Amino acid sequence: MYPESNQDSPARLSHKQHASPGMIYSHFSQPNMFSFFDRNLGKSGLRVSCLGLEIMTLAYENGINLFDTAEVYAAGKRSTLVITTKIFWGGNITVILMVFALYNAGLRASLDRLQLEYVDVVFANRPDPNTPMEGDPFHTSKSKTFIIEETVRAMTHVINQGMAMYWGTSRWSSMEIMEAYSVARQFNLIPPICEQAEYHMFQREKVEVQLPELFHKIGVGAMTWSPLACGIISGKYDSGVPPYSRASLKGYQWMKDKILSEEGRRQQAKLKELQAIAERLGCTLPQLAIAWCLRNEGVSSVLLGASSTDQLMENLAAIQVLPKLSSSIVHEMDSILGNKPYSKKDYRS
Repeated sequence: MYPESNQDSPARLSHKQHASPGMIYSHFSQPNMFSFFDRNLGKSGLRVSCLGLEIMTLAYENGINLFDTAEVYAAGKRSTLVITTKIFWGGNITVILMVFALYNAGLRASLDRLQLEYVDVVFANRPDPNTPMEGDPFHTSKSKTFIIEETVRAMTHVINQGMAMYWGTSRWSSMEIMEAYSVARQFNLIPPICEQAEYHMFQREKVEVQLPELFHKIGVGAMTWSPLACGIISGKYDSGVPPYSRASLKGYQWMKDKILSEEGRRQQAKLKELQAIAERLGCTLPQLAIAWCLRNEGVSSVLLGASSTDQLMENLAAIQVLPKLSSSIVHEMDSILGNKPYSKKDYRS
């Protein structure tokens, strides 16, 4: 179904050198708590650890093989790692009209900074749809169709050039992802394999209702981010906004306003009830929140953004909480949250 890549591409040679595609990412030198928690990324052959993050050495030693970067990040190391990067749209329509050159140049620059020959997954990241900007490529349906088609062509090109093995979307709507898939089928191009979406206890609709439909229709998986809702679910804001917290920093007034709003106060009240469940299970509230995300079988990997090694190790321990999330515990959490989305279809049957 996919066009063949250049036979000399680094990505293709790497897979030939390391046996079957998809399985090379699960090989670790020592046993660890994550050895049996690899998952396929959508219906592709790419195997990723169920947790992914950015503090590389400590994470890798504990079984994490998925590292999420972006066009502006820096990183290093390779072998059995699964490394992704994101290319941003930008906001100027004169730049957007050069989508092909933009993705090609953006990915090459990202590879240069990462000191890599290829990444496993390159994501097409779009601006926040709630933030209108002049020249927004998704402003009209006509320009949206143009951008999506050119993006699919550009991503097929970078894969065929050996700069990436797969591509995915980030913050795209289900309709946009479906259109990308249709374009790929129509012109014999390469479709996306997964969507990066925000997912936590206070934001559920897309990952629990919309993406499962895409998975069963076209095989697109879910890689989720912000399991702690930018720290709101950490428990640190139960008595307001403490000094030196993220919400107190310049540029995060939106977060402070959200926490101090009526809805924010309701969320903190629910978190106090969830804290009691965490204590019963012998874990922290962040560990419970991350494990709650992982309990969703439609989620291939949950991306973590730890700011210290202590925080990283605390978050990694969420994998040990996962077996404790019985159906009764999940039901109790849903009763507290009161926001379980309704799906008309049951894909398990």
